[in-house]
Parts: sequence; C-alpha cells; structure tokens
Amino acid sequence: MEDLDFIPGDLSSEERLELEEIRRRKGVLLLEIQRLKDELREAMMEVEGLESNTEGSKTLQKSRHVAMGRKKFNMDPKKGIQFLVENELLCHTAEEIAQFLYKGEGLNKTAIGDYLGERDDFNIRVLHAFVDLHEFTDLNLVQALRQFLWSFRLPGEAQKIDRMMEAFAQRYCHCNPGVFQSTDTCYVLSFAIIMLNTSLHNPNVRDKPGVERFISMNRGINEGGDLPEELLRNLYDSIKNEPFKIPEDDGNDLTHTFFNPDREGWLLKLGGGRVKTWKRRWFILTDNCLYYFEYTTDKEPRGIIPLENLSIREVEDPRKPNCFELYIPNNRGQLIKACKTEADGRVVEGNHNVYRISAPTQEEKDEWIKNIKSAVSVDPFYEMLAARKKRISLKKKEEQA
Repeated sequence: MEDLDFIPGDLSSEERLELEEIRRRKGVLLLEIQRLKDELREAMMEVEGLESNTEGSKTLQKSRHVAMGRKKFNMDPKKGIQFLVENELLCHTAEEIAQFLYKGEGLNKTAIGDYLGERDDFNIRVLHAFVDLHEFTDLNLVQALRQFLWSFRLPGEAQKIDRMMEAFAQRYCHCNPGVFQSTDTCYVLSFAIIMLNTSLHNPNVRDKPGVERFISMNRGINEGGDLPEELLRNLYDSIKNEPFKIPEDDGNDLTHTFFNPDREGWLLKLGGGRVKTWKRRWFILTDNCLYYFEYTTDKEPRGIIPLENLSIREVEDPRKPNCFELYIPNNRGQLIKACKTEADGRVVEGNHNVYRISAPTQEEKDEWIKNIKSAVSVDPFYEMLAARKKRISLKKKEEQA
C-alpha cells in the first residue's frame, strides 16, 4: 500500500511543495467523488421507492393522462372528453363535464365554446349545467354578460350562438326575477349589447351608434312595451366606457375584430410558393375578411384575405377532398390583394392568383361557401334579432286578440 505521507529525499523544497499541493487536491477530489456517490445512491433509492409506491405511481400517471386529455380537448373537444372519460378521469355526466369546463384549467376558451355550442342533446345538457354554475343574482345585464363571456369564447356559427344566448337569458331571468317580462326580452337586449360592444370598439366599424339610436333600436322589446330609458342609458355607458374583455385578449391583438365571427374552424390551405404544400390553419371569417392562424391561441393572424371583389367556387383536387377556391372573376393574371406574416415577423403581400382551401367534410365545405357568400352582405346577428323581435310582436298580438 502506498504511503501517502512518504516524500522522496531527493526532492527540492519547491518540488516538495508541489507534491503536497497535488496530494491536497487529490484528497479534495476524492471527498467530492464520495459525496457525489452518496447523493447518487440516495437519488436511486428515492426513484426505487417511488416506483415501488403504487399510489405515487398512479398519481403520476393520472396527472400525465389529465394533461394529455386537456391537450386533446384543445385540438378536438369531443375526443378530449372521450379520452378523459375512457381513462376514468371524468364521469360522463353533464354536471361533471360542465364543472370541468367551468374550471377551465389548461383549456382553450375557443374549444370550450365549440363544445358548448354543439346541438347534440348531451352537449345541450352540458351547456345548461355550465350556465347554471354562473351566479348572476343582483348583477345588471352587462355585468352578467361580462362574467359569462369571459368563461369561454363565443363560436362563430349563428345557431350555436343562439342556443348559448338562449341558455344565458333563461339563467339570468331565473337569478333576477322581475327584471324583464320574459326571457325573449333578455335575449334580444343581450344581443343588442354584444352588437353595441362590437360597433363601439371594433376599429373597422366607422358608424358608431349613439345612445339615442341604441334606445330606439330596443323599443318595444319588453313584451311589446319599452324598457326604462335609464336602464338602457346605463347599459350603453357601461359598454362605451369599458368593452367586454374577451378570453386571451392582452389588449395588443386583434381580438375585437374576431369577436363573434361569421364562422371559424380548421381548414387546409394550399401554399402559393414554388413548392405547393398543404398547411393546416385556423380560419376566422369576419368583417368581409378571411383571417388564418397557425394555432387557435395565436394573437395575430398569419394571413389576411380581404373578400372584396372576390368570388368563390367549388373545385376538384386530386390530392385533397372538399375543396373550394377564392378567385378574382375575369382574372387576367393579377394577384389577389392579401397579406401574410413571414417567419421573421415581416408582413408581405400574398402571392396567390387563387386561394385553394380544403374542408374536413362535404358539409363543412358547403357551410363555408354559404357563409363566405353571405358574409359580405348579411349580418346573422341582425337576422336572429329580427326573428326574435318578430316573435315577441306576434305573441303580443295574440294576447291582445
């Protein structure tokens, strides 16, 4: 065994000092190596203990499955719920799913709105259970709408919006009996407030309605009678002074533009470069423009296609089904006026003569074509409001007859 204290006699004093320093460093390193070995042994024991602990392993696995279920929900709400139910992380009851959506932990607000707006009987039960989780007692209508519209993002389809706002009106009237004579009144006024919010705070709307026009628009909606003018003025001032806060709005994006779009959803878009590739994009149709995003959570679009002077047609494509195109009638080679954002953040002009787009299904393709054709001329909100006002008027006449 080597004597660590042995020092050869033929060394100079400098060499002796150097040897002592080397031995000192060696001792420090050996201590450090031993410390690391001890730490590694303890860590291995902890890992082995965790793996042998059934409950700890189950908790870890459950957390991973919940996180995966949330990701699946954000991509496809129905598949996400199905995954959570199949893995016994969620009971297939309207009440428990509503509670899951209401808490909203890690969930995309657009995906929540899409799920709640579906017309299946079960989804409608979830919608009503979700709305019942909101407490509107003693809140004025604008305050209640602020709370309600923050818990999810309204989908673009008019039928979905109709179901959701009908459920809201029923809940508000239940929490505040006597404020309105019927849920129809609450429904119509709620829509009027949402439209007012868009008109006052959307920079693309030039004609800003004044309070007198807002009051005039809502005459006769209270079962044929008028609502108190002071109530309408207060609601108008509330919206004028503070717009609705839309989920995922940081104040620096284009959220107000995308609030209550005509339609939104995933589509495939054929690129305009030399190499034609299909890319999946989240499309939003609103204000006579088609916007597309890489993800639903993006704050700003990757591209904007103004629909002015464009037409739409169905086309066949050998690679993708359910295709349609946006094009310029009587086109003589000019590019469509559009813009897109490059990867480095630069905004450049688009380079498309036509925009070819593929929908997931034939039904969705038909809906997109219909919505794009009507978007430039008809506002579905006004249609729904007109239909509801007509219903109120007919009901009043029947009562008087």
